[in-house]
Amino acid sequence: MIIYRASKSEFIKDVERGIEDILLANFREKLHRSVGPSEIASWRNSLLPMAMVLTDARIPDDVGVGIEYSIPSTNKRIDVLVTGSGPDGVATAVVVELKQWETVEATPLDAVVKTFINKSIRETTHPSYQAWSYAQLLRDFNESVEKVPVHLAPCAFLHNCRDGTNLLSEFYRPYTRQAPVFLRPDTAKLREFICKHVARGDHGNTLYVIEKGRIIPSKSLADALGRTLKGNPEFTMLDEQKIAYETILRSCDVTDNQTKSVIIVDGSPGTGKSVIAVNVLAAMMRRKKLAKYVSKNAAPREVYLHRLSEGVTKSRFRSLFGGSGTFYKTERDTFDVVLADEAHRLNAKSGLYGTEGENQIKEIILASKVSVFFIDERQRVALTDIGSKDEIRRWAAQAGATVKEMELTSQFRCNGQDAWPAWVDNTLQIRETANPNLEGVDYDFRVCSDPSELHALIMERNRPNNRSRLVAGYCWPWRSKKSVDAWDIEIPVGSYKARWNLASDGSGWLARPDSVSEVGCIHTCQGLEVDYIGVIIGPDLVVRDGVVQCHPEHRDRHDKTIRGWKKLRIHDPASTDARLADIIKNTYRTLMTRGMKGCYVFATDPETNDWIRRCAF
Repeated sequence: MIIYRASKSEFIKDVERGIEDILLANFREKLHRSVGPSEIASWRNSLLPMAMVLTDARIPDDVGVGIEYSIPSTNKRIDVLVTGSGPDGVATAVVVELKQWETVEATPLDAVVKTFINKSIRETTHPSYQAWSYAQLLRDFNESVEKVPVHLAPCAFLHNCRDGTNLLSEFYRPYTRQAPVFLRPDTAKLREFICKHVARGDHGNTLYVIEKGRIIPSKSLADALGRTLKGNPEFTMLDEQKIAYETILRSCDVTDNQTKSVIIVDGSPGTGKSVIAVNVLAAMMRRKKLAKYVSKNAAPREVYLHRLSEGVTKSRFRSLFGGSGTFYKTERDTFDVVLADEAHRLNAKSGLYGTEGENQIKEIILASKVSVFFIDERQRVALTDIGSKDEIRRWAAQAGATVKEMELTSQFRCNGQDAWPAWVDNTLQIRETANPNLEGVDYDFRVCSDPSELHALIMERNRPNNRSRLVAGYCWPWRSKKSVDAWDIEIPVGSYKARWNLASDGSGWLARPDSVSEVGCIHTCQGLEVDYIGVIIGPDLVVRDGVVQCHPEHRDRHDKTIRGWKKLRIHDPASTDARLADIIKNTYRTLMTRGMKGCYVFATDPETNDWIRRCAF
């Protein structure tokens, strides 16, 4: 949907008359909602400089100008589209990302800069990346852009910014090369850029073609994703994974436009839930179906993107992966398939501050014709986690959806040993199993005497292929987030000092080549696996006389997973304590089952360390 569409000459007149009023009226009419004063001001402040650029006589009066194009299946909007035909007669659209920024700071993060937004300095995407990614979304999902074809030329215009030193650094070159940045002194250069791509007007015909284009994945996107999976052993499906995959595809084939389908895939760590999800995503692309892989936790998305591809190609796949909290604004049946990985981590509320929407499970079901929930209820690790099979069934019934359930039992992680996660459950007293010890289990488990020994073992195991990491319960403050020289985890035994994962690594910590020197947490490893995992068990879990005790007061005060527990305990102490115990036990269960070949642990409490050793051997 395009909020405003006109010719160049009409656009310039509307700017003179006050285009923000026209845009606001169109916005309310077409989207049935309004916008805030800051966005209205941005229209006023940014579209006047854009109109000045287009006054060049070499740009035909009948080129099309589209403002605020809402990219279907996303919550993204393209600021300006200038359309016509190029010197070769091919339909063309110049994609312009407008920014009011005056200054910009560089960051060490890929395609991320800092600037003044909403009264403070914040990280945000580089405008070249933004413009390029929006153009790529059109190429990958708008059938008309691919078939007509429509040539897309993205760029960014920072009409208040005079110094582009940081924006144009070599670090951001992969993006500025594909979508040039024009600053306040570059008005003439932007005119040249538009003239180069739009030689003749089209009376807005290309805008109409784009707006009415069918939203399906392009063949080139499907082929690119297929190539990355082919021959990649990490995404090869085995045995019951293949059965689940084919069952999901069959459900997608038979679902009609009237009946929704909900599929629940239940499986413990290492049974291949994520492998199935990524393969289904690729299959849907090949079938020209609109699909999306979502998870509440960003770590799986970032690491799978990293493992699928690198650089700009990786960014191209980014639109296929998203967070679970974006569907409260999505129209019904927008997607053919939504694949909700780590569904046990879904929340009720969505949005930046957790105040939007009603229920993420409900919103995913309504937004898709087929919704697949990959779940392990014993991996709920936060008070806000609502993902359960009962909750999914409840919302499926309200939506009138058919429900199919599957269970994955074969262990493909942990050396194929089903006994390992069963022993973890028994030892942490999550559930009683037939595995009170590890006798006869082909899995490398060790209890270390001090954390330095533990970290040294992980460093050694990491050398061959960079697939071993150290993690811990969130019982220590993250001082290094503000002061890079500060130590976070300090344990007297062995005079051990370490830092949490770097803030600059973000959710992709597990895939960073040097992150073995740091310590990760539940947020940067859940849903992922390594060869060897080292786990520091903090004072939030101790054993006394053979009974596992959980102490939420020993979690760091900034730990969001148990935020508000003290208030909850006042009103309902028994139920709250039970929930907190589940969260703490599930956290360590999740951490300890990340390693495919081995797990090494150290508990800060000596009695606990000794007890775990006795349980194993």
